[in-house]
Amino acid sequence: MTSTKAPTNRREQILREAARLFAERGFHGVGVDEIGAAVGISGPGLYRHFAGKDAMLAELLVGISGRLMAAGKLRVSEAAGPAEALDALIRGHIDFALDDRPLITLHDRELDRLRDSDRKLVRQLQRQYVEQWVGVVRQVHPVAPEPETRAAVHAVFGLLNSTPHLGPHGGLPGREATAAVLRRLALGAFAALDIPADRQVTY
Repeated sequence: MTSTKAPTNRREQILREAARLFAERGFHGVGVDEIGAAVGISGPGLYRHFAGKDAMLAELLVGISGRLMAAGKLRVSEAAGPAEALDALIRGHIDFALDDRPLITLHDRELDRLRDSDRKLVRQLQRQYVEQWVGVVRQVHPVAPEPETRAAVHAVFGLLNSTPHLGPHGGLPGREATAAVLRRLALGAFAALDIPADRQVTY
């Protein structure tokens, strides 16, 4: 369920519009009737697909965490080597960051609204996703100690997930230009892991 693809069924359509509305106005600022109107059905009609707004939010946040993890695993398995795997991970996450911006906003603002079991599942999937990246980055840049590599992965996620704050294409001429800049910055951040500590700039 990404904003660059038409939803394949009514359930995905509801989730896409719910994500957009929740991101724009906040979870409590959106009613079931408004989500229904956005997809052309009555508010009560949504209950044929979801138990309520809480269920929509849980499916959105748990769902994207699971999809990122599964897609990352597939990209790594299909890569010819570690460098190609890392580039594939970066490109895949950039696609998410550019095409699913409302979900980034939702995660930042609304994660604590999930029930404990769903929130723990999101955190578990995210940890697995981080470790997936750490394993690949350490193969490409083996000089840095593991804690430093893990910190770099989190920093790159912060960079890539900044897209909701960039405005349309971040002031660049289009999506591809934005994606190219993000990719160069991410690769550069990981390349810095190869710089010996005694040659790094201190502030």
